[in-house]
Amino acid sequence: MENSPIPEQVVNAIHYAAKHAPFYQKHFSTRPFEELTTKSFRALPFTTKEDLSQNNRDFLCVPSDQIAEYVTTSGTSGKPVTIYLTKNDLRRLAKNEKESFELTGAKAGDLFQLMTTIDKQFMAGLAYYLGVQELNAGMIRIGPGVPALQWNSILENKPTILIAVPSFLVNLIDYAKQNGIDVNQTSVRAAICIGEPIREEDLSENVLARRIHADWNIELFSTYASTEMGAAFTECTAHQGGHLNEDLIYLEVLDDDGNAVSHGEKGEIVITTLETEGTPLIRYKTGDVARIYSEPCSCGRTSPRIGPILGRKNQMIKFKGTTIFPPSIYEIFDSRSEISCYKIEVAKDYLGHDTITILLENRIEHSPVMNQIIEDCKAKLRVVPHFVFLETDYLRSQVFKNHMRKPEKIVFK
Repeated sequence: MENSPIPEQVVNAIHYAAKHAPFYQKHFSTRPFEELTTKSFRALPFTTKEDLSQNNRDFLCVPSDQIAEYVTTSGTSGKPVTIYLTKNDLRRLAKNEKESFELTGAKAGDLFQLMTTIDKQFMAGLAYYLGVQELNAGMIRIGPGVPALQWNSILENKPTILIAVPSFLVNLIDYAKQNGIDVNQTSVRAAICIGEPIREEDLSENVLARRIHADWNIELFSTYASTEMGAAFTECTAHQGGHLNEDLIYLEVLDDDGNAVSHGEKGEIVITTLETEGTPLIRYKTGDVARIYSEPCSCGRTSPRIGPILGRKNQMIKFKGTTIFPPSIYEIFDSRSEISCYKIEVAKDYLGHDTITILLENRIEHSPVMNQIIEDCKAKLRVVPHFVFLETDYLRSQVFKNHMRKPEKIVFK
């Protein structure tokens, strides 16, 4: 109902931001907040990534001496921005990750191995660490990369749960095969997958998850999170979408006209952060597109869930008359065990049209798999991009960069 009241937490968040954040003092300058209904809430202007980037410091709601942590966004879709966290925000972060871990069946006594960075102002690594402590579990902070070091720790310390980018799990499997390690005879029972989707639109396993499960019989959990929201949507053991933590995020999934989509339909994820002190965000457009599932989950929880990220609005590619989102390209290459790394370059030609170049290992150029890749592109993308072949070590250095938090599979030039 349009005139129904919105949750008190949302009202409090709006009042707090309008009172303390210079940006929202201007953004909401003509908006009355006495009686917020669903209709009046939807009339509030959106907050965009550009707003946050161009007015970063004006989102800060507390004096500098109350900032406990400075974290930044990854910058994969634009200029990195700073999110300011107070001690209470850190407690909120710990609560979110603890409850996310519990959704996966994790408990006190589990031992996590962290395969992502916790430095370089990375929120996710910090959040996982805080959540594990809140869960009264243990953590081994290995960081990203170095399969040999990861396996030494797995075999020596016997972690039960890995936190990793799923494409790196493929690298771990390859290393294990080359070094006589039986992945299914280790202590690991599950992996919490970050940064890349492991589900199709229908919530079945995508090619990356199937590639992992072809060799490694561990349970894979999909997650969706961002630095801006300081919270995560995490799968439960039913694997039917990432559950919303309704105490921490107010969720809207909207079509191109700004209207809420129905159960099972896809739209842009728009979030309002709840219980945040340092950097609250009201009606923040993430640019990420996903399906929403509002019916109760088979696990018994009634919180809304979202499916895998189908694309980013600012990463829609128009190529030879065809609209393509990057995940459609990823699927073609992630499904091939012969391909250990690749990179997509999107640029504009002199007429302003999108061009797509795929960087592959030079050993692939004259192999039978190359013909199969071309046929897959014709069938799944309806177009064939340009291919460039590079020496494997050099290509890896361009994909797995030391200063990047995730593999850089795509770059827009």
